[in-house]
Amino acid sequence: MRIALIHALRHSPPPIEAAFAALWPEPVLMNLLDDSLSSDLARDGQLTEAMTARFLTLARYAVETGAAGILFTCSAFGPCIDAVKREFPKIPVLKPNEAMIEEAVAAGGKIGLMATFAPTLASMPPEFPAAITLVPKLAAGALAALDRGEGAEHDRLAAEAARDLAGCDAIALAQFSLARAADAVHRATGLPVLTTPQSAVRKLRRLLA
Repeated sequence: MRIALIHALRHSPPPIEAAFAALWPEPVLMNLLDDSLSSDLARDGQLTEAMTARFLTLARYAVETGAAGILFTCSAFGPCIDAVKREFPKIPVLKPNEAMIEEAVAAGGKIGLMATFAPTLASMPPEFPAAITLVPKLAAGALAALDRGEGAEHDRLAAEAARDLAGCDAIALAQFSLARAADAVHRATGLPVLTTPQSAVRKLRRLLA
């Protein structure tokens, strides 16, 4: 079975590959990366029709190779992914955060939502049910540290930011690239930590295995 993983950040493949290795190693993984999508979004400040067209092009290529499912790994492009869902209703097409949101809703209470990419904190909260109380938090500087290859500094900044979420019942890490900091965030807060890669793999396995 082939599963297509479509990325807009170059940091996203390792955490999702690690999650598959730990939770569901059998599928063949196919990585498609266009890291200019994230920089274009940061520059333009909004999603555009051209971005949606690029998502559809990537998805069509994945389906043509025989992918049984598609997982997108950048959480700032929800409407673009919705367009892919509409075009390919017969296969699982997952937003990066939808499985984690389902697990957060099941956990209930007040959820701290942490991101290192600011547009995510604008695009992702509307995907949660209105009954869920969200506390958004940007781990400022963490993504830039990761871009410089400073993984330990990224994790330190994420853990430092997480301390502001100590009053929550759980913390949801909104980006695949943040999953590497899950242990550091847990140590800093003592709270349960949900990550998008592991939640997504669990849902895909339920749908396809």
